[in-house]
Amino acid sequence: MPLLTRRLRAALLATASATLVAAALPAPEPLGIGDRLFPELGNPGYDVLAYDIAFTYHGSNTKPLDAVTKIRARTTAPLDRINLDFARGTVQGVEVNGQSADFGSKREDLVLQAPRRLPAGAPLNITVRHTSDPSGSGDDGGWVRTADGLAMANQADAAHRVFPGNDHPSDKAYFTFRITAPHRLTAVAAGLSTGKTRHGSSITWTYRTEHPMATELAQVSIGSSAVAHRTGPHGLPVRDVVPAADRKKLEPWLRKTPAQLEWMEQRVGRYPFETYGVLVADSPIGFALETQTLSLFGKSFFTEPAYPEWYVDSVMIHELAHQWFGNSVSPASWSDLWLNEGHASWYEARYAEENGGPTLERRMREAYELSDGWRADGGPPAHPDGPAPGKKLSLFRPVMYDGSALVLYALRQEIGEAAFDRLERTWVRVHRDSTATTADFTRLASGIAGRDLTAFFDGWLHGGKTPPMPGHPDWSSAKPA
Repeated sequence: MPLLTRRLRAALLATASATLVAAALPAPEPLGIGDRLFPELGNPGYDVLAYDIAFTYHGSNTKPLDAVTKIRARTTAPLDRINLDFARGTVQGVEVNGQSADFGSKREDLVLQAPRRLPAGAPLNITVRHTSDPSGSGDDGGWVRTADGLAMANQADAAHRVFPGNDHPSDKAYFTFRITAPHRLTAVAAGLSTGKTRHGSSITWTYRTEHPMATELAQVSIGSSAVAHRTGPHGLPVRDVVPAADRKKLEPWLRKTPAQLEWMEQRVGRYPFETYGVLVADSPIGFALETQTLSLFGKSFFTEPAYPEWYVDSVMIHELAHQWFGNSVSPASWSDLWLNEGHASWYEARYAEENGGPTLERRMREAYELSDGWRADGGPPAHPDGPAPGKKLSLFRPVMYDGSALVLYALRQEIGEAAFDRLERTWVRVHRDSTATTADFTRLASGIAGRDLTAFFDGWLHGGKTPPMPGHPDWSSAKPA
């Protein structure tokens, strides 16, 4: 998710929980899995295996959608209550294992009373009938209103503004989306289409993922869209979703994707999912987002004449690289975000170097000069400061982008290009469809290098000051003002 204005949520209102219709449940309390940056995000005691989410869109992107979210899970500890992350919707009813359940809410948790105490290892099937409200501030994340409908931007902690779930990347699951919308509109979602059914003046579109996905990477788009199909490497289905009126104008950019897929595969191995494509939203969003199998971009990113071609191409690579780094291999905690953004920025920079942009060395030297200032402003790459109050997207600071790519540059300098390339390929292969930590990366790098790199990574990932750059004793980091 790069900030496009050169390395481009207010807190939920205290009354928001009143939008959740509460049944008789005493003193619900929010829980979390203890993420350092988002303490109440995620929930203990169960592992989600699959989501089946049905949305009914009523033709206006300011009206709440009707929704049914079904969750298939397994308990990992004995449970009397089940907490789900959910905000910005009205809950109309809940079932747990086929029985009606009492529920209540506190802050951004929906708390369900199990019909009976559930032992560890028990099946857990939850159905929540609710609305999904797109009318909140766009800065909060979740639904993004476009000129002709809606799209999703759920990073980092906003999927639960759209549907209830376990909203933390450590709990990945399979998804089925069923989107009902007026027949004049097109609905798309992450994964592959399994068909559509017409009901009078509406159509229900169904999509399923073939690989597990973190909630923050879910994507559903509804609008007056055209879907362009083409073929990528190894026969990969590539589909791009764009405003129908802009299809011809955007085609020169969209047709680049198969070659960009080949470029990434040459460096890190085969693309990890069942499909890929670009979703162009007619919305003034100031970012792009690596939603799984369908990366989100604002239309102006492709139509703004001030952006040189190499820059647009390289940001397309950034979001594509995330499909390996961040999507297939997801962070176990939000403090591991540098593994996502550092890698995506690394391949962005390498692609730019080959296609008319600045050299990698120049970009890394400039990053090195700014690195101490970035660390002072936002913390080191693997121990970032939390987001500023009311500005959740402030987590995505320069130290997460070029500041983290700089760590990878230093690592390649330290262990050599051949070992580094082997590390990259091994990392995405070993941890495919799962989550991983900074410690996992450190161990794998040490094993491939044949020596303990703990001290190296401690300095580069956790230090308040930037260590000396291997091979460049003349580089210096400017003191922060």
